Amino acid sequence: MSEPFLRLSEVRKRFGRLEVLRGISLEVAAGEVVVLIGPSGCGKSTLLRCVNLLETVTSGRIELAGEELTGRGADVNAVRRRIGMVFQRFNLFPHLTALENVSLAPRHVLGRPEGEAAEQARQLLDRVGLANKADVHPGRLSGGQQQRVAIARALAMQPHLMLFDEPTSALDPELVGEVLEVMRDLAQEGMTMCVVTHEMGFAREMARRVAFLDGGLVVEEGPPEQVLEDPREPRTREFLQRVLRPQA
Repeated sequence: MSEPFLRLSEVRKRFGRLEVLRGISLEVAAGEVVVLIGPSGCGKSTLLRCVNLLETVTSGRIELAGEELTGRGADVNAVRRRIGMVFQRFNLFPHLTALENVSLAPRHVLGRPEGEAAEQARQLLDRVGLANKADVHPGRLSGGQQQRVAIARALAMQPHLMLFDEPTSALDPELVGEVLEVMRDLAQEGMTMCVVTHEMGFAREMARRVAFLDGGLVVEEGPPEQVLEDPREPRTREFLQRVLRPQA
């Protein structure tokens, strides 16, 4: 069996006296989509932020393609060039157009010439269905369009791994589908992805594995048809009954 592309080993994160992650171990293969589900406050977002080094782990080990990210001397900027992250809020620069938002990091971080970065940005905007919005500022875009620009911005760094932290939670319900469609395309193209979401339809359709977190621990993990349809753990069943009840 090949080595996992992303490996978390006994990852713990403490904020003062509060231990948010209490020994998370998780592996993600190259090209795999792993969906993280669980109640608010269970540690899902903190886990993603630790992978991207936005938070420093208290203890444990995170490796990407065999390289430890949590060791002393890790190059934070180099790590973030390899990992794209899409947040709940879009965090676009309001004074820049969609094209400028997407091309900014390749120009200033990767040192790409302006014309080359702009051409790549146009291709990425086309990829997320926004070729005709290149010269539009975020304030004139819908929430779904802004989130698709944010995805294009993350892809502009040509990441090896994409992290999605509840990317549809801030959207009106009718705008959720357009963002999930872009994520489906990425999954089908073979992008390695870790996704925190409450969109169970996406988890059923696109995840290779689902991990249910509660209290800073992985309570249950397995294929979506097992975890979502026939969970073994009572806590998983209780959570899913609450989440799925409004859809019944």
